[in-house]
Amino acid sequence: MMVYDNPDGVKIGLEIHVQLNKLNTKLFCACSTDYHNSEPNTHVCPVCLGLPGSLPVLNRRAVEFAMKVGLALNCEIVEQTQFHRKNYYYPDLPKGFQITQYDFPIASNGKVVIDGEDGEHIIRIKRAHMEEDPGKLMHIGSIEKSKGTLINYNRSGMALIEIVTEPDMRSPKEARRFLDKLRSIMEYLDVFDGDLEGAMRVDANISVMGGERVEVKNISSHKGVEKAALYEIMRQKNFVRRGGKVVLETRHFDELRGVTLSMRSKEEEHDYRYFPEPDLVPLRVADKVPEIIKTLPELPDAKRKRFKTQYGMADMHAKALTSDIKVANFYEEVAQLVDPKAAAVWVADILKGELNYRDISVDAFKVEDMAEIIRFVSSGNITERSGVEIIRTILDKGGDPASIVKEKGLVKVEENIVTKAVDETLEENPEALQDYLRGKEKSLNFLVGQVMKKTAGRSDAKTAREMLLDKIKKLSPK
Repeated sequence: MMVYDNPDGVKIGLEIHVQLNKLNTKLFCACSTDYHNSEPNTHVCPVCLGLPGSLPVLNRRAVEFAMKVGLALNCEIVEQTQFHRKNYYYPDLPKGFQITQYDFPIASNGKVVIDGEDGEHIIRIKRAHMEEDPGKLMHIGSIEKSKGTLINYNRSGMALIEIVTEPDMRSPKEARRFLDKLRSIMEYLDVFDGDLEGAMRVDANISVMGGERVEVKNISSHKGVEKAALYEIMRQKNFVRRGGKVVLETRHFDELRGVTLSMRSKEEEHDYRYFPEPDLVPLRVADKVPEIIKTLPELPDAKRKRFKTQYGMADMHAKALTSDIKVANFYEEVAQLVDPKAAAVWVADILKGELNYRDISVDAFKVEDMAEIIRFVSSGNITERSGVEIIRTILDKGGDPASIVKEKGLVKVEENIVTKAVDETLEENPEALQDYLRGKEKSLNFLVGQVMKKTAGRSDAKTAREMLLDKIKKLSPK
């Protein structure tokens, strides 16, 4: 196994705030969680606005969701948990404190396995605790030169689970892979919708060369985390090389400019003056663990292992298919209708790539259409290239496979037509033929392309190649 070389001593730890937005109500009040397309400050009440005299009432399902997350991350569930007040003043925090968990997080000491720089790599989970979401600040202009700030309290009081890792990630790429894996687990658990704004926000703690860590706050995307980490690693390395000393601080990532900006010195735990929340009693949760375990679905790693065993597919296909619960479910439905191995190749290698290119969900494609395309190709009625063309046409313009085959004339051509195309190609391209005979293998690919062009892509590339080689063999001198 290759050992990853980390000469700059890069260490990355993440604090991920996952919004449990599949709940109907907020963490401590009855306000609806369906606020994302609403006017500002319309999903609020005295509790989530922190008005005097209002009292929090804990959402039972939020606790169950948090336990599911902890168990899915291979954590230990605490015997008894308790909420604390985290005291700090910020405009998006109406009470002047945040209700969170401090001494007794609901889950701790877990792990997640990712594909690291040198094979499988374990990311340790330090803790996962429950807390309420603050409101959202909207700066007029950039954060540096803002002319004013607006506050939307609609998400104030939303249930969050904050997942804190150890600094086990050794590169920005590993950080992004961890976040991809974490999102996949959350979607399997059906506790959040990652497509909603603010559903997953990340603070990244980054250090190099054994120096102090710098916290980059409120990064809103996985790609943003990778970019922020790349910039911050470069900034710290250059700063140290110039004789500077990295200090403990909090920075903001400007996604438009791709840079981090200093915000303030980093707070320590004692700065928050934690103390137990007097309006919420301690909560014994250990007794519910057996009940919660029964509700856990088959998670990505287990599904990946099953797919390999049950369907006999390659590990890379199993990994690609199980990284998204919707794609995994789509594949299994297709696999009930056609050969599972063929379905794995078409869904993982082709359909998923076309979906990612267009940034759309697999929901945009019908199971029956995918199965029909595979049947057309497997029976020899159309070529693989035509199958890809059908998928692209459906995604871009709509339609069904049979109609598209008929409209575009995609039925595979007769062998005698391919033979004629081979003869014409060799006759029209003598230089390419001679180049191939002199050992230039790429010339054969050119000749195959010409045959495909003459048959409008309706001949099979493998067949065209074999026929060309056979013809060339007969033409070449003994």
